[in-house]
Amino acid sequence: MRYATPKYVVSSVTALGGMLFGYDIGIMSSILQMDGFNKYFDSPSPLATGVIVSSLTIGCFLGSLLSGPLADRFSRKVTIVLGALVCTVGAAVQFGSISRAMLVAGRFVTGLAIGVLSSVVPMYQSEAAPPGSRGRMVSLQQWAITWGIFVAFGIDYGCSYISGARQFRLPLGLQIVPSLVLLFTMAFMPYSPRWLVAHNHTGDAQQVLGRLRAYGHASAPEVTEELRLICQTIRSERQTGASSYWELLRPPNRRRTLLGCGIQFMQQFTGINTLMLYAPTIFRGVGLGSVQSIALCQAINGLVNVSATVPAILWIDRWGRRPTLLVGTVLIIAFYLVLALLMRSHEALAGLGSQHEAVVIHLDARSLGIASICMVYLVVASFAFSWGPCGWLIPSEIFPTHLRAKANSLTTSTNWISNFIVTLTSPMLLQVAGWRLFLAFSIIMVANLVVIYLFLPETKNLSLEEMDALFLSSAWAFKS
Repeated sequence: MRYATPKYVVSSVTALGGMLFGYDIGIMSSILQMDGFNKYFDSPSPLATGVIVSSLTIGCFLGSLLSGPLADRFSRKVTIVLGALVCTVGAAVQFGSISRAMLVAGRFVTGLAIGVLSSVVPMYQSEAAPPGSRGRMVSLQQWAITWGIFVAFGIDYGCSYISGARQFRLPLGLQIVPSLVLLFTMAFMPYSPRWLVAHNHTGDAQQVLGRLRAYGHASAPEVTEELRLICQTIRSERQTGASSYWELLRPPNRRRTLLGCGIQFMQQFTGINTLMLYAPTIFRGVGLGSVQSIALCQAINGLVNVSATVPAILWIDRWGRRPTLLVGTVLIIAFYLVLALLMRSHEALAGLGSQHEAVVIHLDARSLGIASICMVYLVVASFAFSWGPCGWLIPSEIFPTHLRAKANSLTTSTNWISNFIVTLTSPMLLQVAGWRLFLAFSIIMVANLVVIYLFLPETKNLSLEEMDALFLSSAWAFKS
Protein backbone atom coordinates (compact mmCIF):
# COMPACT_ATOMS: atom_id res chain seq x y z
CA MET A 1 0.00 0.00 0.00
CA ARG A 2 1.59 3.27 -1.16
CA TYR A 3 -0.53 5.96 0.46
CA ALA A 4 0.89 8.07 3.27
CA THR A 5 0.77 6.69 6.80
CA PRO A 6 1.44 9.38 9.42
CA LYS A 7 3.81 8.18 12.12
CA TYR A 8 1.32 8.79 14.93
CA VAL A 9 -1.29 6.59 13.27
CA VAL A 10 1.19 3.71 13.23
CA SER A 11 2.17 4.22 16.86
CA SER A 12 -1.43 4.66 18.00
CA VAL A 13 -2.67 1.50 16.27
CA THR A 14 0.15 -0.68 17.56
CA ALA A 15 -0.30 0.84 21.02
CA LEU A 16 -3.52 -1.18 21.21
CA GLY A 17 -1.14 -3.98 22.20
CA GLY A 18 -0.33 -1.88 25.25
CA MET A 19 -4.01 -1.41 25.97
CA LEU A 20 -4.44 -5.20 26.04
CA PHE A 21 -1.48 -5.37 28.42
CA GLY A 22 -2.98 -2.75 30.72
CA TYR A 23 -6.48 -4.23 30.63
CA ASP A 24 -5.17 -7.64 31.66
CA ILE A 25 -3.17 -6.11 34.51
CA GLY A 26 -6.07 -4.03 35.78
CA ILE A 27 -9.02 -6.33 35.35
CA MET A 28 -8.21 -8.76 38.17
CA SER A 29 -7.63 -6.19 40.91
CA SER A 30 -11.29 -5.45 41.64
CA ILE A 31 -12.54 -8.84 40.44
CA LEU A 32 -10.67 -10.42 43.33
CA GLN A 33 -12.85 -8.36 45.71
CA MET A 34 -16.17 -9.21 44.03
CA ASP A 35 -18.67 -11.36 45.89
CA GLY A 36 -19.61 -13.18 42.69
CA PHE A 37 -15.99 -14.16 42.02
CA ASN A 38 -15.29 -15.30 45.58
CA LYS A 39 -18.51 -17.28 45.76
CA TYR A 40 -17.93 -19.00 42.41
CA PHE A 41 -14.24 -19.79 43.07
CA ASP A 42 -14.58 -20.51 46.81
CA SER A 43 -12.76 -17.44 48.21
CA PRO A 44 -9.12 -18.07 47.10
CA SER A 45 -6.44 -17.80 49.79
CA PRO A 46 -3.64 -15.20 49.44
CA LEU A 47 -1.43 -17.90 47.88
CA ALA A 48 -4.17 -18.98 45.44
CA THR A 49 -4.82 -15.32 44.62
CA GLY A 50 -1.13 -14.85 43.86
CA VAL A 51 -1.17 -17.89 41.55
CA ILE A 52 -4.26 -16.64 39.66
CA VAL A 53 -2.79 -13.17 39.19
CA SER A 54 0.80 -14.22 38.47
CA SER A 55 -0.15 -16.96 35.96
CA LEU A 56 -0.51 -14.13 33.45
CA THR A 57 3.05 -12.98 34.14
CA ILE A 58 4.53 -16.47 33.69
CA GLY A 59 2.88 -16.59 30.26
CA CYS A 60 4.22 -13.10 29.57
CA PHE A 61 7.74 -14.22 30.51
CA LEU A 62 7.66 -17.13 28.06
CA GLY A 63 5.95 -15.05 25.37
CA SER A 64 8.60 -12.35 25.60
CA LEU A 65 11.36 -14.95 25.15
CA LEU A 66 9.62 -16.25 22.02
CA SER A 67 9.14 -12.77 20.61
CA GLY A 68 12.76 -12.26 19.50
CA PRO A 69 13.04 -15.14 17.02
CA LEU A 70 9.45 -14.54 15.82
CA ALA A 71 10.02 -10.83 15.20
CA ASP A 72 13.31 -11.46 13.36
CA ARG A 73 11.93 -14.19 11.13
CA PHE A 74 8.32 -13.18 10.45
CA SER A 75 8.63 -9.39 10.95
CA ARG A 76 7.52 -7.12 13.75
CA LYS A 77 4.13 -6.57 12.07
CA VAL A 78 3.21 -10.25 11.64
CA THR A 79 4.34 -11.03 15.20
CA ILE A 80 1.99 -8.35 16.56
CA VAL A 81 -0.87 -9.90 14.54
CA LEU A 82 -0.03 -13.32 15.99
CA GLY A 83 -0.02 -11.85 19.51
CA ALA A 84 -3.48 -10.33 18.98
CA LEU A 85 -4.83 -13.68 17.74
CA VAL A 86 -3.50 -15.62 20.74
CA CYS A 87 -4.80 -12.94 23.10
CA THR A 88 -8.31 -13.41 21.69
CA VAL A 89 -8.13 -17.14 22.42
CA GLY A 90 -6.88 -16.58 25.98
CA ALA A 91 -9.60 -14.04 26.72
CA ALA A 92 -12.27 -16.48 25.49
CA VAL A 93 -10.94 -19.20 27.83
CA GLN A 94 -11.00 -16.79 30.79
CA PHE A 95 -14.54 -15.74 29.94
CA GLY A 96 -15.74 -19.34 29.96
CA SER A 97 -13.78 -20.47 33.02
CA ILE A 98 -15.63 -22.96 35.24
CA SER A 99 -12.73 -23.69 37.61
CA ARG A 100 -9.64 -22.03 39.02
CA ALA A 101 -7.46 -24.25 36.82
CA MET A 102 -9.27 -23.09 33.67
CA LEU A 103 -8.98 -19.45 34.75
CA VAL A 104 -5.25 -19.87 35.38
CA ALA A 105 -4.84 -21.58 31.98
CA GLY A 106 -6.71 -18.77 30.22
CA ARG A 107 -4.58 -16.13 31.90
CA PHE A 108 -1.43 -18.06 30.98
CA VAL A 109 -2.43 -18.17 27.28
CA THR A 110 -3.29 -14.47 27.36
CA GLY A 111 0.07 -13.90 29.01
CA LEU A 112 1.89 -15.53 26.10
CA ALA A 113 0.30 -12.96 23.81
CA ILE A 114 0.93 -10.02 26.12
CA GLY A 115 4.58 -11.06 26.49
CA VAL A 116 5.00 -11.00 22.72
CA LEU A 117 3.18 -7.68 22.33
CA SER A 118 4.97 -5.95 25.21
CA SER A 119 8.32 -6.77 23.58
CA VAL A 120 7.53 -6.20 19.91
CA VAL A 121 5.21 -3.16 20.03
CA PRO A 122 7.73 -0.65 21.51
CA MET A 123 10.44 -2.06 19.23
CA TYR A 124 8.21 -1.59 16.18
CA GLN A 125 7.30 1.94 17.30
CA SER A 126 10.95 2.79 17.92
CA GLU A 127 12.04 1.54 14.50
CA ALA A 128 9.25 3.45 12.76
CA ALA A 129 9.87 6.74 14.59
CA PRO A 130 12.15 9.65 13.64
CA PRO A 131 14.79 10.49 16.29
CA GLY A 132 13.20 13.77 17.42
CA SER A 133 9.84 12.21 18.34
CA ARG A 134 10.80 8.62 19.19
CA GLY A 135 10.23 9.16 22.91
CA ARG A 136 6.75 10.54 22.29
CA MET A 137 5.77 7.74 19.93
CA VAL A 138 6.98 4.91 22.17
CA SER A 139 5.38 6.63 25.18
CA LEU A 140 2.04 6.11 23.44
CA GLN A 141 2.55 2.44 24.36
CA GLN A 142 2.66 3.31 28.05
CA TRP A 143 -0.29 5.67 27.70
CA ALA A 144 -2.28 2.85 26.10
CA ILE A 145 -1.30 0.61 29.03
CA THR A 146 -2.69 3.19 31.44
CA TRP A 147 -5.89 3.50 29.39
CA GLY A 148 -6.26 -0.27 29.47
CA ILE A 149 -5.90 -0.26 33.26
CA PHE A 150 -8.36 2.64 33.61
CA VAL A 151 -10.96 1.03 31.34
CA ALA A 152 -10.60 -2.22 33.30
CA PHE A 153 -11.10 -0.41 36.60
CA GLY A 154 -14.14 1.42 35.22
CA ILE A 155 -15.71 -1.78 33.90
CA ASP A 156 -15.02 -3.49 37.23
CA TYR A 157 -16.75 -0.61 39.02
CA GLY A 158 -19.81 -0.86 36.78
CA CYS A 159 -19.95 -4.65 37.09
CA SER A 160 -19.71 -4.46 40.88
CA TYR A 161 -23.44 -3.64 40.82
CA ILE A 162 -24.24 -6.88 38.95
CA SER A 163 -24.92 -10.05 40.89
CA GLY A 164 -23.82 -13.61 40.21
CA ALA A 165 -21.13 -14.91 37.87
CA ARG A 166 -21.84 -12.17 35.32
CA GLN A 167 -20.19 -9.79 37.76
CA PHE A 168 -16.74 -11.12 36.81
CA ARG A 169 -17.39 -12.84 33.46
CA LEU A 170 -18.32 -9.64 31.65
CA PRO A 171 -15.02 -7.84 32.47
CA LEU A 172 -13.03 -10.94 31.49
CA GLY A 173 -14.91 -11.37 28.21
CA LEU A 174 -14.56 -7.74 27.11
CA GLN A 175 -10.82 -8.31 26.67
CA ILE A 176 -11.70 -9.80 23.29
CA VAL A 177 -12.78 -6.42 21.86
CA PRO A 178 -9.40 -4.57 21.75
CA SER A 179 -7.58 -7.73 20.62
CA LEU A 180 -9.91 -8.06 17.62
CA VAL A 181 -9.49 -4.37 16.80
CA LEU A 182 -5.70 -4.74 16.87
CA LEU A 183 -5.91 -7.89 14.75
CA PHE A 184 -7.90 -6.07 12.06
CA THR A 185 -6.09 -2.71 12.01
CA MET A 186 -2.55 -4.17 11.87
CA ALA A 187 -3.37 -5.41 8.35
CA PHE A 188 -3.16 -1.77 7.20
CA MET A 189 0.11 -0.93 8.95
CA PRO A 190 3.52 -0.98 7.21
CA TYR A 191 6.41 -3.29 7.97
CA SER A 192 9.31 -1.90 9.97
CA PRO A 193 11.70 -0.19 7.52
CA ARG A 194 14.73 -1.52 9.39
CA TRP A 195 13.38 -5.08 9.25
CA LEU A 196 12.81 -4.67 5.52
CA VAL A 197 16.39 -3.49 4.93
CA ALA A 198 17.75 -6.34 7.08
CA HIS A 199 15.84 -8.79 4.83
CA ASN A 200 17.04 -7.17 1.58
CA HIS A 201 13.79 -5.35 0.74
CA THR A 202 15.43 -1.94 0.36
CA GLY A 203 12.92 -0.65 -2.18
CA ASP A 204 10.00 -1.51 0.10
CA ALA A 205 11.83 0.12 3.01
CA GLN A 206 12.15 3.34 1.02
CA GLN A 207 8.42 3.32 0.28
CA VAL A 208 7.61 2.80 3.97
CA LEU A 209 9.95 5.60 5.04
CA GLY A 210 8.28 7.83 2.46
CA ARG A 211 4.89 7.06 4.02
CA LEU A 212 6.17 7.65 7.55
CA ARG A 213 8.38 10.69 6.98
CA ALA A 214 7.24 12.52 3.84
CA TYR A 215 3.55 11.74 3.29
CA GLY A 216 4.23 9.21 0.57
CA HIS A 217 7.16 10.95 -1.16
CA ALA A 218 9.72 8.15 -1.17
CA SER A 219 12.27 10.23 -3.08
CA ALA A 220 12.36 13.06 -0.51
CA PRO A 221 15.93 13.97 0.55
CA GLU A 222 15.33 13.15 4.23
CA VAL A 223 14.01 9.71 3.26
CA THR A 224 16.99 9.01 1.03
CA GLU A 225 19.46 10.06 3.73
CA GLU A 226 17.80 8.00 6.47
CA LEU A 227 17.66 4.96 4.21
CA ARG A 228 21.36 5.40 3.42
CA LEU A 229 22.26 5.46 7.13
CA ILE A 230 20.12 2.40 7.86
CA CYS A 231 21.65 0.42 4.98
CA GLN A 232 25.18 1.47 5.97
CA THR A 233 24.67 0.47 9.60
CA ILE A 234 23.12 -2.90 8.78
CA ARG A 235 25.92 -3.72 6.31
CA SER A 236 28.46 -2.86 8.97
CA GLU A 237 26.66 -5.00 11.57
CA ARG A 238 26.64 -7.97 9.20
CA GLN A 239 30.38 -7.69 8.70
CA THR A 240 31.34 -7.23 12.33
CA GLY A 241 28.86 -9.11 14.49
CA ALA A 242 26.74 -12.25 14.74
CA SER A 243 23.11 -12.00 15.86
CA SER A 244 22.97 -14.72 18.52
CA TYR A 245 21.91 -14.20 22.11
CA TRP A 246 25.52 -14.75 23.16
CA GLU A 247 26.48 -11.50 21.45
CA LEU A 248 24.38 -9.64 23.99
CA LEU A 249 26.66 -10.86 26.78
CA ARG A 250 29.89 -9.86 25.08
CA PRO A 251 31.52 -6.43 24.81
CA PRO A 252 30.53 -3.94 23.47
CA ASN A 253 26.90 -5.07 23.82
CA ARG A 254 27.12 -6.32 27.41
CA ARG A 255 26.83 -2.81 28.86
CA ARG A 256 23.61 -2.19 26.92
CA THR A 257 22.21 -5.58 27.93
CA LEU A 258 22.85 -4.96 31.61
CA LEU A 259 21.31 -1.52 31.35
CA GLY A 260 18.25 -2.69 29.40
CA CYS A 261 17.57 -5.63 31.74
CA GLY A 262 18.32 -3.44 34.75
CA ILE A 263 15.81 -0.78 33.67
CA GLN A 264 13.09 -3.41 33.25
CA PHE A 265 13.95 -5.04 36.58
CA MET A 266 13.95 -1.71 38.40
CA GLN A 267 10.64 -0.69 36.80
CA GLN A 268 8.87 -3.63 38.45
CA PHE A 269 10.55 -3.10 41.81
CA THR A 270 9.14 0.40 41.97
CA GLY A 271 6.18 -1.56 43.38
CA ILE A 272 3.77 -0.19 40.79
CA ASN A 273 1.98 -3.49 40.22
CA THR A 274 1.49 -3.94 43.94
CA LEU A 275 -0.35 -0.61 43.90
CA MET A 276 -2.29 -1.30 40.70
CA LEU A 277 -3.25 -4.92 41.37
CA TYR A 278 -3.62 -4.92 45.14
CA ALA A 279 -4.68 -1.34 45.82
CA PRO A 280 -8.16 -2.65 46.81
CA THR A 281 -6.46 -4.59 49.64
CA ILE A 282 -4.71 -1.39 50.71
CA PHE A 283 -7.94 0.62 50.50
CA ARG A 284 -9.77 -1.96 52.60
CA GLY A 285 -6.94 -1.87 55.14
CA VAL A 286 -7.26 1.90 55.59
CA GLY A 287 -11.00 1.85 56.19
CA LEU A 288 -12.98 1.36 52.95
CA GLY A 289 -15.68 -1.25 53.38
CA SER A 290 -17.97 -1.73 50.37
CA VAL A 291 -16.97 -3.28 47.06
CA GLN A 292 -18.39 -0.24 45.25
CA SER A 293 -16.31 2.31 47.22
CA ILE A 294 -13.16 0.23 46.67
CA ALA A 295 -13.89 -0.11 42.94
CA LEU A 296 -14.53 3.64 42.67
CA CYS A 297 -11.21 4.48 44.35
CA GLN A 298 -9.51 2.01 42.05
CA ALA A 299 -11.12 3.69 39.01
CA ILE A 300 -9.75 7.04 40.24
CA ASN A 301 -6.36 5.32 40.58
CA GLY A 302 -6.58 4.36 36.91
CA LEU A 303 -7.57 7.90 35.90
CA VAL A 304 -4.56 9.33 37.76
CA ASN A 305 -2.34 6.85 35.90
CA VAL A 306 -3.74 7.93 32.51
CA SER A 307 -3.54 11.65 33.22
CA ALA A 308 -0.02 11.64 34.64
CA THR A 309 1.37 9.86 31.55
CA VAL A 310 0.38 12.77 29.28
CA PRO A 311 3.34 15.02 30.28
CA ALA A 312 5.76 12.30 29.23
CA ILE A 313 4.09 11.99 25.82
CA LEU A 314 4.25 15.74 25.26
CA TRP A 315 7.68 16.58 26.63
CA ILE A 316 9.88 13.52 27.12
CA ASP A 317 11.81 14.28 23.92
CA ARG A 318 12.51 17.75 25.36
CA TRP A 319 13.18 16.72 28.96
CA GLY A 320 15.28 13.68 28.13
CA ARG A 321 15.12 10.18 29.58
CA ARG A 322 17.71 10.66 32.32
CA PRO A 323 16.27 13.72 34.16
CA THR A 324 12.74 12.32 33.82
CA LEU A 325 13.73 9.14 35.63
CA LEU A 326 15.75 10.95 38.29
CA VAL A 327 12.91 13.33 39.19
CA GLY A 328 10.30 10.56 39.15
CA THR A 329 12.43 8.37 41.41
CA VAL A 330 12.94 11.10 44.02
CA LEU A 331 9.19 11.75 44.14
CA ILE A 332 8.36 8.04 44.49
CA ILE A 333 10.82 7.69 47.38
CA ALA A 334 9.22 10.63 49.22
CA PHE A 335 5.62 9.51 48.68
CA TYR A 336 6.36 5.91 49.68
CA LEU A 337 7.87 7.10 52.95
CA VAL A 338 4.81 9.23 53.70
CA LEU A 339 2.49 6.33 52.74
CA ALA A 340 4.30 3.96 55.11
CA LEU A 341 4.10 6.52 57.93
CA LEU A 342 0.38 7.14 57.35
CA MET A 343 -0.46 3.44 57.23
CA ARG A 344 1.54 2.83 60.39
CA SER A 345 -0.32 5.66 62.15
CA HIS A 346 -3.68 4.33 60.95
CA GLU A 347 -2.80 0.88 62.24
CA ALA A 348 -1.79 2.25 65.63
CA LEU A 349 -4.91 4.43 65.88
CA ALA A 350 -7.23 1.59 64.91
CA GLY A 351 -5.93 -0.37 67.90
CA LEU A 352 -7.27 2.32 70.26
CA GLY A 353 -10.83 2.07 68.97
CA SER A 354 -12.29 0.56 72.15
CA GLN A 355 -11.42 3.54 74.34
CA HIS A 356 -13.84 6.36 75.27
CA GLU A 357 -12.55 8.76 72.59
CA ALA A 358 -13.87 6.34 69.94
CA VAL A 359 -15.58 9.01 67.84
CA VAL A 360 -12.49 11.22 67.68
CA ILE A 361 -10.32 8.22 66.93
CA HIS A 362 -12.68 7.18 64.14
CA LEU A 363 -12.45 10.62 62.54
CA ASP A 364 -8.66 10.66 62.83
CA ALA A 365 -8.43 7.16 61.35
CA ARG A 366 -10.69 8.23 58.50
CA SER A 367 -8.44 11.23 57.77
CA LEU A 368 -5.36 9.02 57.81
CA GLY A 369 -7.10 6.58 55.47
CA ILE A 370 -7.95 9.34 52.98
CA ALA A 371 -4.38 10.66 53.16
CA SER A 372 -3.04 7.13 52.55
CA ILE A 373 -5.21 6.76 49.45
CA CYS A 374 -3.93 10.12 48.17
CA MET A 375 -0.34 8.94 48.68
CA VAL A 376 -1.09 5.85 46.57
CA TYR A 377 -2.32 8.17 43.83
CA LEU A 378 0.81 10.34 44.07
CA VAL A 379 3.13 7.33 43.79
CA VAL A 380 1.18 6.15 40.74
CA ALA A 381 1.37 9.64 39.17
CA SER A 382 5.12 9.85 39.77
CA PHE A 383 5.61 6.45 38.14
CA ALA A 384 3.32 7.30 35.22
CA PHE A 385 5.41 10.17 33.84
CA SER A 386 8.80 8.58 34.51
CA TRP A 387 9.36 4.85 34.98
CA GLY A 388 6.22 3.93 33.05
CA PRO A 389 7.23 5.24 29.61
CA CYS A 390 11.02 5.18 30.12
CA GLY A 391 10.99 1.54 31.21
CA TRP A 392 9.77 0.54 27.74
CA LEU A 393 11.39 3.33 25.71
CA ILE A 394 15.03 2.94 26.72
CA PRO A 395 15.43 -0.82 26.02
CA SER A 396 13.67 -0.40 22.66
CA GLU A 397 16.17 2.20 21.39
CA ILE A 398 19.63 1.38 22.69
CA PHE A 399 20.45 -1.87 20.84
CA PRO A 400 21.86 -2.36 17.29
CA THR A 401 19.37 -3.44 14.62
CA HIS A 402 20.68 -6.99 14.17
CA LEU A 403 20.29 -7.65 17.93
CA ARG A 404 17.28 -5.47 18.73
CA ALA A 405 14.58 -8.17 18.58
CA LYS A 406 16.56 -10.64 20.68
CA ALA A 407 17.64 -7.91 23.10
CA ASN A 408 14.07 -6.72 23.57
CA SER A 409 12.88 -10.26 24.17
CA LEU A 410 15.55 -10.63 26.88
CA THR A 411 14.90 -7.27 28.54
CA THR A 412 11.13 -7.74 28.44
CA SER A 413 11.43 -11.24 29.90
CA THR A 414 13.37 -9.64 32.77
CA ASN A 415 10.44 -7.31 33.30
CA TRP A 416 7.99 -10.19 33.40
CA ILE A 417 9.94 -12.46 35.73
CA SER A 418 10.32 -9.49 38.08
CA ASN A 419 6.61 -8.81 37.68
CA PHE A 420 5.88 -12.44 38.56
CA ILE A 421 7.89 -12.21 41.77
CA VAL A 422 6.13 -8.99 42.79
CA THR A 423 2.58 -10.13 41.96
CA LEU A 424 3.02 -13.57 43.54
CA THR A 425 4.45 -12.32 46.82
CA SER A 426 2.55 -9.03 47.26
CA PRO A 427 -0.67 -10.51 48.74
CA MET A 428 1.30 -12.39 51.39
CA LEU A 429 3.66 -9.49 52.08
CA LEU A 430 0.76 -7.06 52.46
CA GLN A 431 -0.82 -9.47 54.92
CA VAL A 432 2.36 -10.05 56.91
CA ALA A 433 4.33 -6.81 56.57
CA GLY A 434 1.65 -4.20 55.83
CA TRP A 435 3.12 -0.68 55.82
CA ARG A 436 6.67 -2.06 56.04
CA LEU A 437 6.39 -3.25 52.42
CA PHE A 438 6.20 0.36 51.22
CA LEU A 439 9.14 1.32 53.39
CA ALA A 440 11.08 -1.47 51.64
CA PHE A 441 10.01 -0.14 48.22
CA SER A 442 11.32 3.32 49.15
CA ILE A 443 14.71 1.81 50.03
CA ILE A 444 14.78 -0.07 46.72
CA MET A 445 14.03 3.20 44.91
CA VAL A 446 17.07 4.81 46.53
CA ALA A 447 19.19 2.08 44.92
CA ASN A 448 17.42 2.71 41.60
CA LEU A 449 18.26 6.40 41.88
CA VAL A 450 21.97 5.66 42.28
CA VAL A 451 22.02 3.27 39.29
CA ILE A 452 20.25 5.74 37.00
CA TYR A 453 22.55 8.61 38.00
CA LEU A 454 25.72 6.57 37.49
CA PHE A 455 24.98 4.45 34.42
CA LEU A 456 22.12 5.76 32.25
CA PRO A 457 23.32 8.04 29.43
CA GLU A 458 20.98 10.47 27.68
CA THR A 459 19.56 9.13 24.38
CA LYS A 460 17.14 11.85 23.32
CA ASN A 461 17.37 13.13 19.70
CA LEU A 462 19.84 10.41 18.71
CA SER A 463 19.00 8.11 15.79
CA LEU A 464 19.02 4.38 16.45
CA GLU A 465 22.15 4.18 14.30
CA GLU A 466 23.96 6.66 16.61
CA MET A 467 23.56 4.52 19.73
CA ASP A 468 26.74 2.56 18.98
CA ALA A 469 28.87 5.69 19.34
CA LEU A 470 27.06 6.72 22.53
CA PHE A 471 27.75 3.40 24.24
CA LEU A 472 31.40 3.39 23.24
CA SER A 473 31.90 6.47 25.41
CA SER A 474 32.44 6.44 29.18
CA ALA A 475 30.43 3.92 31.19
CA TRP A 476 29.82 6.68 33.76
CA ALA A 477 26.68 8.37 32.53
CA PHE A 478 27.29 11.69 34.26
CA LYS A 479 30.53 12.04 32.24
CA SER A 480 28.91 11.30 28.84
